[in-house]
Amino acid sequence: SPKSAPPVPASSPVSLTSPNSAPLDLNEPRKVQYAPVVKTPAFLDDRGPAASAPQRVGMIAGWGDYPLEIARRLQAAGNEVIAVGVTGHASPAIAAHCRAFRFSGCGRMGSQIRFFRRHDVRVAVLAGKIFKARLLARSAWLHHLPDLTTLRYFWNQFISGRERRNDDNMLLKVTRMFGDHGIEMVPATQYAPDLLMKEGLLAGRPPNALQLEDIRMAWELAREMGRLDIGQSVAVKGRAVLAVEAIEGTDECIRRAGQLCPSGGFTLVKVAKPHQDMRFDVPTIGPGTIRTMHESGGRLLVVEALRTILLAPEETAFLARQFGIAVLAIESIAALNGIRTAA
Repeated sequence: SPKSAPPVPASSPVSLTSPNSAPLDLNEPRKVQYAPVVKTPAFLDDRGPAASAPQRVGMIAGWGDYPLEIARRLQAAGNEVIAVGVTGHASPAIAAHCRAFRFSGCGRMGSQIRFFRRHDVRVAVLAGKIFKARLLARSAWLHHLPDLTTLRYFWNQFISGRERRNDDNMLLKVTRMFGDHGIEMVPATQYAPDLLMKEGLLAGRPPNALQLEDIRMAWELAREMGRLDIGQSVAVKGRAVLAVEAIEGTDECIRRAGQLCPSGGFTLVKVAKPHQDMRFDVPTIGPGTIRTMHESGGRLLVVEALRTILLAPEETAFLARQFGIAVLAIESIAALNGIRTAA
């Protein structure tokens, strides 16, 4: 990744004020810095809360760079990583940072629990994306055939049809299943808190008046979509909704917006759910998001500060500036009220 990026072009003085922070100058060039690796928190065990031995941490790894980054962080902090890579999703490169690694289908959670217990795992994380569209494919059961433990917990979702198969219901049941077998699921960001985006302008120019209206509209819509557990992202232009994310994911939502708005110049707003469980399905952006925005004609990406994971910050900022895409993080929609442009 590049070590530095061009400064933000000069423009009228603009500042951002949030309810919990001092005004930020959005025209001030921001230098991306990496925080030092954070040591694993001491979880309560038989030796007490201040045990000095390395933690043995389990990980269920899905698609993307996030699981690999978490595995690196855990290993660098002296932890032993025991990982299960979801078949068809996880990268085999994760194994290089693990004491033990194996691939497993989504439906083999009983087998995954036994694997963790054999390696004395008592704490685990979920990291990476699971493509629900792949799980709905006709051949999906061939790769993710459920074992008896999975069937027992998910009978009402997949057999009787009595319960919804939305993300929160499914993932909360996963965490309960592992918890029932002595494995506590904790947020992966607990081991890498510096990956959570801070408030401010990462790259590009501050939003203009028309874009501010698009942000306000899309933010409220995205928040409602999150409350309904549908998706995280909404693409808009001129206060017209172009695309709403569902199970296809953010990249496909962006591409659809580009197809429906060939003139480009649209805004994408991506937010966490109103009551986001930080153990899973945390909004994530990175270089791939910026490339997709560029290919599709997007010009402004707005995310929720402190509840969005930013991967490869320097590369993300560099690509955004290179492609002329603004990237803004705000803690709440109220922060937009603090943006003021000099006459």
